[in-house]
Amino acid sequence: MLTYIGYRLLAIIPVLLGLSLLVFLVMALIPGDPATAILGNFATPENVARLNQQLGLNKSLAEQYFIWLSHLAQGDWGRSYSLNRPVLDEVLERFHATLILAGAAWLLCSVFGLLAGVIAAVRQYSWIDKVVTFVVLVGISMPAFWLGLLLIMLFAVQWQWLPASGMYAIYGGGDIRDLLTHLILPALTLSIVAMGVVARLTRSAMLEVLRLDYIRTARAKGLKEHRVIFRHALKAALVNIIPVMAIQAGFVLGGAVYIETVFQWPGIGRMLVNAIASRDILLVQGGVLMVATAYVLFNLCADIAQHALDPRLRLRNRI
Repeated sequence: MLTYIGYRLLAIIPVLLGLSLLVFLVMALIPGDPATAILGNFATPENVARLNQQLGLNKSLAEQYFIWLSHLAQGDWGRSYSLNRPVLDEVLERFHATLILAGAAWLLCSVFGLLAGVIAAVRQYSWIDKVVTFVVLVGISMPAFWLGLLLIMLFAVQWQWLPASGMYAIYGGGDIRDLLTHLILPALTLSIVAMGVVARLTRSAMLEVLRLDYIRTARAKGLKEHRVIFRHALKAALVNIIPVMAIQAGFVLGGAVYIETVFQWPGIGRMLVNAIASRDILLVQGGVLMVATAYVLFNLCADIAQHALDPRLRLRNRI
């Protein structure tokens, strides 16, 4: 197992290098002059030439990439011109807020998606199965930003039960209760679509496992139904569910971009929107690279978890 983990860690190095190259090229090939956009009304030819020299924009693309990559390796992600602070400090601070939101949303979609899928599979063709399927289809069909606005209108404006925006109250608050209160609406909005995907896949995987012979044998031996479902059937079904749950982790992380804008959540998604508007290239590169790296690491964790749960994969690797 440790050998496999080491192999997978080595395998993501070229993936991360490819991601860095892709992020760099996408930003470098955007039409327009970044120095002119950054300087705005102060974009005289002298100032533009000076800024191009400072940013290394007067060099070839290959030179710019390797200079940027060498700085990344040393922990120097550059300096944000719009915020006048190191890019890495800003990205880490914003990513902390995004992880809280995405982590809560992923926890919601995983727990309730698994639970809904298991119930629908166990009660196949019953009214519970039909209700779960209907709710899942409605949730998947709703645009997340529209659902967010609807929840704000109901819970924040109409009923005034929950705050509409921010991570903490402007005056007072700042504790864990205040955070959880502000987290409910954006996390719920972000988790709805992913919850539906997990529920549908769980139902399909559970139905397939429940038809297997060893499940019938477990029931014939007199095991309690909840042990058969959760200890045997769900454990086997998780082999197929875990990879999709990892994909949904990346989905909620990427979806945080527009959800943070709707709810004014001070995370990396909102930071990227502001950085793109101000043409802050280094800040955009740092933010996108951080999100992409997190997505790769989520899939790595899912791959390792799937390998640990499925003995057939371990046997295949030995062979």
